[in-house]
Amino acid sequence: MADTVSLGSLTGRTFSAVLFDMDGTLIDSTPAVERSWLRWADEFGVHLTGFGSWHGIPAAQIVTRFLPEEQWETAVRRIEEIETQDVEGIVVLPGAAGALAALAPSGRSAIATSCVRDLALARIGVTGLVPPQVLVTADMVKVGKPDPEPYLLAARRLGVDASDCLVVEDAPAGLASGRDAGAARLALATTHPADALEAEAVVKDLSAVRFVVTDEGVQVVPA
Repeated sequence: MADTVSLGSLTGRTFSAVLFDMDGTLIDSTPAVERSWLRWADEFGVHLTGFGSWHGIPAAQIVTRFLPEEQWETAVRRIEEIETQDVEGIVVLPGAAGALAALAPSGRSAIATSCVRDLALARIGVTGLVPPQVLVTADMVKVGKPDPEPYLLAARRLGVDASDCLVVEDAPAGLASGRDAGAARLALATTHPADALEAEAVVKDLSAVRFVVTDEGVQVVPA
């Protein structure tokens, strides 16, 4: 990626709020995620050599692709248990703490994650990040990403329209969720190549940008 940050059509826009994904956007949990799923796959006799394109999709939706319906409940409960217990090596991604801190006083931010609540809190807790007051987790919606419901709910809980928000994401599934919610999107090339991400702008990570709060809302500018 070029050193000069271009924010394309996001330049000069003012957003009612910024809606963040969590894994791959604010924190790097990839090693823990892959360890957990490979352990789960071994326990359930599933052939899984890597996690690949499943990043950003709730566990309950992934499990249905591999196992018969009568095993879904047990299998989902087990992967949630494994992941919640394995938080080793999870770290804050560059720029994430600063981004959350810049937006915190305004109340113009939220997290919408594909983790269930207990897992999200475990991962946030081990990193020391201070999350926004609004935290939307997979167990709060009927359908997770790439469906738009997580971001629609996050916006609604902030009292704003999703079409006036900026979604910050690292995964194609999450970017599709933000798009279908009507939001503008800033993609981070933290887990996928930049050319695999469809968004109004793509940057390396949150250290490349700053969020500026005004009386009208939030603007994103190059760092």
